[in-house]
Amino acid sequence: RVAAVLVVLVASLASAARPLDAEWQHLGDESGPGSTSRQLLGKKDRSYKDGQSVPLWASKVGPFTNPSETYEYYALPYCQPPEGVKWKTLGLGELVDANRMATTPFKLNFKEDLNNEIACEKKLGAEQQLKFRKAVREDWYFQMYYDDLPVWGFIGKMEKIITAGTKPLYKYYLFTHIDFEIKYNGKHVIEISVSTDPHQVVDISDGNKEVTAKFTYSVHWTPTETTFENRLQRYERFPLNPIHLEIHWFSIINSCVTVLLLTGFLATILMRVLKADFIKYSRDDPSGLDEEEAGWKFVHGDVFRFPPHVNLFCAFVGTGTQIFYLSLFIFGLALVGVFYPYNRGALYSAIIVLYALTACIAGYVAASYYKQMEGQLWVRNILLTCFVYCGPFFTMFSLLNTVAIAYRSTAALPFGTIVIVIIIWGLVTIPLTVFGGIAGKNNRAEFNAPCRTNKYPREIPQLPWYRTTVPQMLMAGFLPFSAIYIELYYIFASIWGYKVYTIYSVLFIVFIILVIVTAFVTVALTYFQLAVEDHRWWWRSFLCGGSTGFFIFGYCIYYYFYRSQMSGLMQTSFFFGYNALVCYAFLMMLGSIGFRASLVFVRHIYRAIKCE
Repeated sequence: RVAAVLVVLVASLASAARPLDAEWQHLGDESGPGSTSRQLLGKKDRSYKDGQSVPLWASKVGPFTNPSETYEYYALPYCQPPEGVKWKTLGLGELVDANRMATTPFKLNFKEDLNNEIACEKKLGAEQQLKFRKAVREDWYFQMYYDDLPVWGFIGKMEKIITAGTKPLYKYYLFTHIDFEIKYNGKHVIEISVSTDPHQVVDISDGNKEVTAKFTYSVHWTPTETTFENRLQRYERFPLNPIHLEIHWFSIINSCVTVLLLTGFLATILMRVLKADFIKYSRDDPSGLDEEEAGWKFVHGDVFRFPPHVNLFCAFVGTGTQIFYLSLFIFGLALVGVFYPYNRGALYSAIIVLYALTACIAGYVAASYYKQMEGQLWVRNILLTCFVYCGPFFTMFSLLNTVAIAYRSTAALPFGTIVIVIIIWGLVTIPLTVFGGIAGKNNRAEFNAPCRTNKYPREIPQLPWYRTTVPQMLMAGFLPFSAIYIELYYIFASIWGYKVYTIYSVLFIVFIILVIVTAFVTVALTYFQLAVEDHRWWWRSFLCGGSTGFFIFGYCIYYYFYRSQMSGLMQTSFFFGYNALVCYAFLMMLGSIGFRASLVFVRHIYRAIKCE
């Protein structure tokens, strides 16, 4: 009953999240087409009559090379509606996606053609020309939405004039005319595109003199046979965002074959060695006692000695397990078609809500392991589980949001949205973690080690450098990373660029491969560690399993410097800051998988031999 109440509370808070800034104006609560109320609009709600007003919303502007550095549309001195700018009420995910929907002076009534309609005539002074000149120089674009269909265009163009014996001269031109090409099928809008006329421009190179800009637009409606249900398929094949399914499948097959061959090779060796070890350690030949003791059997009295910092260890494993199940739920929603192109707000909303609702998993797993490992400070364990990921996340978010506020970017979350997120975390995430922790603490499951633990730890022999933690982590992370690095480019190009990623089935296959390879590689390295009589496998298995996160962060560095054109303090801080949090989540998720796989393996091999 309590869980049901919390679910309703999360849904209510998520749907209620909206900008609370006093200066923001909201339209009313109309329920007809074009309404600002947040609802899932279907085919019936998107039906329009001839001549009916369909609003065109201006979302944001920003440099094309810096996708995170976005600003409100009217941060540039564009024409505003005669009745004033009004703002659309947005959901939680849309605000996180840096959208700010404002009304525009463009009148795009359903099936009404317009030719060179005047939006406004405006005089641009030195300061206004400077803003436009900066936008043209940095190749800014604008993004708008019409009937929830996105559309893009560029602000202007820059020309470089070279004459003999003189320095290059740069000319800046502002586009003043927009052509809207809209396709319809019956009573529904199917497609919209914009183009700017390179001949209708205003020269803003010389900011010392005032210029007059006449902003005009044209609207052309054409019928199409594309149905309303298929209108979003265009964005999956958008020319700016090409996705080649054949290349994806070829890369996946190539990665699968490579990984399966390597994994099969290691599995064959490991099974043969284990078989020989079982025969050797299970025989009753007393002559074996005269041999020098060596191998993994002879640390049976220490292999189940609980790790140091057990409180932190259990919190990491619990949070990693939560992130794993969160990923599965997100993949489930994606595979059934909940997330469609250019509706990233739905993905962010789902992540926030599902993270809050899966907090009970983290509390249960952490407290259950902590009890099995004879921990006493279970309250501290639950609190540590609450903050082990959220603490670094909120710290990083606060720093990055401060940078965005300094830039006056739409990437800065409004104060009201931050309050909503904190309320969700305080009233849902923490209570569910506590409830899960109490259930885990009261769980009657026991550790039941196959071997008795000695009173004093066995001395660990001197090991070569390549058997220490860091080299082992490098070896452990390389193979799982090799299975996903091809797909990483498409993911980065979607999150930190303008490509569209919709092939969630391929991504799910890659995720499954990543989990399987991580588990196997960690088990293999755990065996090799025990074989040299190093019984400190608990933290090692977690770090080796999660070491793929460090490889992913290394790929982030490579992508930033060699595969993108990002620049500037804000974009750089956003890119590395949020990617660091994602890699930290991968560290905990894959680390918990590596530890669980190693625990099952260690239990199995020591249960199969005779331990005195």
